[in-house]
Amino acid sequence: MKIAVLGGGHGCYAAAADLSEAGHEVRLWRRDASALASLIQAGSIRLKDAQGERDVPIALATANMGDALRGAELIVIPSPAIAQNDISRAMAPHLVDGQVVFIPPGTFGSYVMAQIVRESGNLADVAWAETGTLPYLARKHGDREVNLTIRAIHLPTGVYPARKEKEAIEVIRKAYPSVHGCGDALSGALMNAGPIIHPPLMVMNAAPLQHFERWDIHNEGTQPAVRAVTDQLDHERMAVREAFGHAAPHYPLADHYNNDKWMYGDAHKQLVKSGDWREHIDLHTHRYIAEDTEMGLAFLASAARYAGVDAPIAQGLLAIVGGFLGRDLRKGPRTLESLGLAGLPQAELKERLHDGR
Repeated sequence: MKIAVLGGGHGCYAAAADLSEAGHEVRLWRRDASALASLIQAGSIRLKDAQGERDVPIALATANMGDALRGAELIVIPSPAIAQNDISRAMAPHLVDGQVVFIPPGTFGSYVMAQIVRESGNLADVAWAETGTLPYLARKHGDREVNLTIRAIHLPTGVYPARKEKEAIEVIRKAYPSVHGCGDALSGALMNAGPIIHPPLMVMNAAPLQHFERWDIHNEGTQPAVRAVTDQLDHERMAVREAFGHAAPHYPLADHYNNDKWMYGDAHKQLVKSGDWREHIDLHTHRYIAEDTEMGLAFLASAARYAGVDAPIAQGLLAIVGGFLGRDLRKGPRTLESLGLAGLPQAELKERLHDGR
């Protein structure tokens, strides 16, 4: 299958290498052409995982979006949600009927990106899908080298418009057999694990993050008090899902720590053992704040307000982060209010998400 992978981050390089090794024709796009120089020269990504190290050839690495998307059946965007608006505008002139866009994870990006493309004047019949986490726990170790710690074993995926769910899931499963449908875009967005695991870790580790040059929030930063808050926040997420009529499995985050039933299976120990997450984290700029809190947690809190679900942990964490950022995160760009959806009756919202209006 011809696949375009858009972006230059950890998940993008992991996807490009993993999907290429699986036999797909992969074209990797990133807007910074100079950052692709070593990959273009070598023609491959150096992939490291439990099987060892090897060079995986990539069909094309390019800064030309048209070249990346031409003929692609599947478009994979493992980039942070903060990049989705710009990527949407770059994609808009090139999308055609029948393509499937997969956003892992999405932060309701499946809906947002579709609207941006539509507003550009491109009315192509495209399916947009999003899941709850990246397909990989991975970190880049160099310009063209990526270390892949673990692959996801469950990827619950929502589709916009939901009427295209069956065909979209069939296409995505050619690349990611662990994908399964979970309903519409809202259901997919409410599977997002980042806004559950990362904001409590950032807020409750704020002092050591600012004191130490490098700190592993997933190791010494994950203490019983943090876990208790994370579990309560996740209960709020699941209550919001149920209020919108989304059925189990909800993939409770507690399974990530306690057993092998979560999206990555029994992964927490491997994540810590890798050492790749002992890093410098800036409380103002890191994607755990810019993406998972300002966008993802704000989205969850707005969905709770819409559904009438009491969510004190979500609202409280959002207020604290807003306190040190100096702005009201309840007015973030991914809230249902900002997207013009908060005033719709729930039946009309579901119909819009199903039909793609």
